[in-house]
Amino acid sequence: MTGRPALEPIRAYAGLESAEDVEERAALAVADLERAGGLDRRRLLVVTTTGTGWVEPSAAAGFEYVADGDAAIVSIQYSHLPSWMSFLVDAVRAREAGRTLFDTVYERVSQLPLDERPELYVFGESLGSFGAEEAFSGEYDLANRTAGALFVGPPSFNPLYRGFVEDRDPGSPEIEPRYREGRIVRFTTRAGRPDDVGPWTRSRVLYLQHASDPVTWWSPDLLLSRPDWLEEERGSDVPDSMRWIPLVTFLQVSADLAAAFSTQPGHGHNFSGEHAAAWVTVMQPEGWTAAMTDRLRAMLRREP
Repeated sequence: MTGRPALEPIRAYAGLESAEDVEERAALAVADLERAGGLDRRRLLVVTTTGTGWVEPSAAAGFEYVADGDAAIVSIQYSHLPSWMSFLVDAVRAREAGRTLFDTVYERVSQLPLDERPELYVFGESLGSFGAEEAFSGEYDLANRTAGALFVGPPSFNPLYRGFVEDRDPGSPEIEPRYREGRIVRFTTRAGRPDDVGPWTRSRVLYLQHASDPVTWWSPDLLLSRPDWLEEERGSDVPDSMRWIPLVTFLQVSADLAAAFSTQPGHGHNFSGEHAAAWVTVMQPEGWTAAMTDRLRAMLRREP
């Protein structure tokens, strides 16, 4: 795809049937990762799955292609339920899985000599981003322990995400906020768009969200409070005619949740293919071109 030398990437995964305890599943996954040679790769990605234990194929393959295959991915399952049901009954498990897996990986990587450690990345999509955030206390913790992170389609109840958005720089909109001038954490509604913030020299944490994604904008607060995203200029794929009406808007956005995955890529909760440009932004590989990104995006894109 790139015309560059590449390795066969490594993936390690432990399902629910592997062990009853989340710590045991994390230990099994990391043991498999090490046995397969994953700790010898240049880049290592820790993934917190969605509720059913699903790892987004576009995200996984995108990471591997951008890394020229010199990469490994590790993940564990914590539930059989769809994400919306997992949030209701398994939210604690999602948090526990995200924290335990990352801590297990980080402990093992920290035992390696400094010049032999892989670059450590984190990924979570939808409820997976909720669990992945649990391993960190804030932006500096993310920067100190990772080379970068990609959080996609975050629900509004994500603690770190909500904190970053609410404490955003004055004048920046809720659908695409700027936090601390983008020194570590940045937001985008369209991956790969030119960034006007400036160089990103530290660890790079990117939130990719759509203005039309009900998963991100649904909140019980919609019942009685007008959200900032309906006071500001609308997102490019949100009708200008949309207005906040007590109770009604909450019901509308709740109904939209059922169709959030059926949109074309780049809208709603469908991020298929967009992970390509997002990973290029986070990983900043040498010699990578815009043409490569376009080819990779087209290859990973899945129509509904």
